[in-house]
Amino acid sequence: MTYEFDFMSVLQYWPMLLDGAKTTLVMSFWSTLAGFIMGIVCAIARSSGGRIVRYCVGTYVEVIRNTPLIIQSYFFIFGLSSIGLKLSVLTGAVLALVINITAYTCEIIRAGIESVPRSQREAGECLGLSPLQVYWHIILAPALERVYPALTSQFILLMLVTSLLSAVGAEELFGVSNIIQSMTFRNFEVFIVLWVIYLAISWMVRGAFQLAGKIMFVRKRKLGTPL
Repeated sequence: MTYEFDFMSVLQYWPMLLDGAKTTLVMSFWSTLAGFIMGIVCAIARSSGGRIVRYCVGTYVEVIRNTPLIIQSYFFIFGLSSIGLKLSVLTGAVLALVINITAYTCEIIRAGIESVPRSQREAGECLGLSPLQVYWHIILAPALERVYPALTSQFILLMLVTSLLSAVGAEELFGVSNIIQSMTFRNFEVFIVLWVIYLAISWMVRGAFQLAGKIMFVRKRKLGTPL
């Protein structure tokens, strides 16, 4: 094997790689934020809502979790445009990510909510707390604390899954790398650089979530429980 590595021919396009990494982080940030908020709402609706509400949310969750993200993104970007509702590639990609991550977040948070014993809710009511105070302090806050590690892993996976959206034209990190490959023909070097960048971003995002967890969950920090 006489293959000679030439990383400089790839690294000279670092501005493109930087722009791709920024796009990946922006897509991940807004998708995570919107998916987290919507996931909480769906989890509450599925665990405490009426029968029709639980059925509708449950159907949505099952449909999204059992279909590929790439099909969902094609629907929002190309499917909606065929009926006159045109979205930019980036907007459609973020929308697909939000719809996708909301379903997974809903189930993770719902598992945390259902893990809270009924006796704790009754104790809160006996102390004279209002229904809102009971739900926030005794149900939702402890539930989020319990499932935070699972949420962190799911959101990091979301960031990595953005690479699939290069198939619909999103110029995120993986999409940019395809352009660089076509210009340099150094596929091996491009994928090694891409591997290192994704690994660095994953560590950075995980560190950010761990810092956020220490700020939000004071009890875990005082007990020294890992997030």
